[in-house]
Amino acid sequence: MDASLLVVIVVITALAFDFTNGFHDTANAMATSIATGALRPRTAVALSAVLNLVGAFLSVEVAKTISGGIVDDAKITPAIVFGGLIGAIVWNLVTWYVGLPSSSSHALFGGLIGATWVSSGADAVHFTKVVDKVLVPAIAAPLVAGVIALLATFLTYRLTRRTRASVADKGFKVGQVASAALMSLAHGTNDAQKTMGIITLTLITAGTLPAGSGPPVWVILSAGVAIALGTYLGGWRITHTLGKGLTTIEAPQGFAAQTSAATVIMASSHLGFALSTTHVASGGIMGSGLGRQRDGVRWNVAGRMAMAWLFTLPAAGIVGALAGLLAGQGTYGVVLVAVLGIAVAVLVWLLSRREPVRPEHVVDEIAAQAETHKLDVAA
Repeated sequence: MDASLLVVIVVITALAFDFTNGFHDTANAMATSIATGALRPRTAVALSAVLNLVGAFLSVEVAKTISGGIVDDAKITPAIVFGGLIGAIVWNLVTWYVGLPSSSSHALFGGLIGATWVSSGADAVHFTKVVDKVLVPAIAAPLVAGVIALLATFLTYRLTRRTRASVADKGFKVGQVASAALMSLAHGTNDAQKTMGIITLTLITAGTLPAGSGPPVWVILSAGVAIALGTYLGGWRITHTLGKGLTTIEAPQGFAAQTSAATVIMASSHLGFALSTTHVASGGIMGSGLGRQRDGVRWNVAGRMAMAWLFTLPAAGIVGALAGLLAGQGTYGVVLVAVLGIAVAVLVWLLSRREPVRPEHVVDEIAAQAETHKLDVAA
């Protein structure tokens, strides 16, 4: 296959991954605001989409980490990157279908590492960088966000316990709009950069850009637009899990969870840590649930999420390894991987149409759960 055509295919595939990242991670920024009624679903995703696009232009440190830190760009080819992307997309689609908020970021890293390792050898993967920039933040970031949200929620309820409930609720819903906006901005700053880094890595391996280059403006713009479009379509299945499944969210909790998560993500983006916004957002929500009451988290749901987190890197890595191995065989391999990837995407989409989760479903179920919670408290 012509090298320039392969680069075009990889760029398009990277933007397709960015699109899935957007609708997969919509819930990270907006689930709590939708759950408390601070924002209507369509308004929430529209606001999030715009701010994801803006956030893509704020920093390129995470993009540099991916394009020049995770794997050795001198030992891989665009075909290997293509295989890694297919691994990430497949995992994203499967976890979206079952409503599990797994990490798009770790799916991308797993796919890229698996494809590189099998095709170019273990020495082509910078495992020290993987540990420092990916694994350590994956453990630390959600814990930090959770502790901050727990303390913030506890203090919030203590400080407002003598305030009339309706007044406090209204005030925190206004605050949630601001915190949701900050979270969306943070998501664009961190997650859009991962696709920028992948495209930049592809251009470096193809000789279009010199080693160590940052993402060109057209790469930043296209990645920002792709994640914004995906965000606007909305990942209602995962919004349902984060907005209803983990804990019953009240306005003070939502404000604390979003603010703590956004703060951690923005700080990490500045330092070039390619962390998972899904992990951080989930940590913030769980922390806020514990901050309101000791049994405020549904641990069975949290356990399912934790299992998905543990399996994301190796599962995407296995798919990426197989796809990278096939794609590295030449034109027929690239075509076969593309066809299989499209087949999986179509299958997941068809299955999702059988039991669709729409914005009105999320709102109605969350409202019903909130009413049940009020009755339980009154009793």
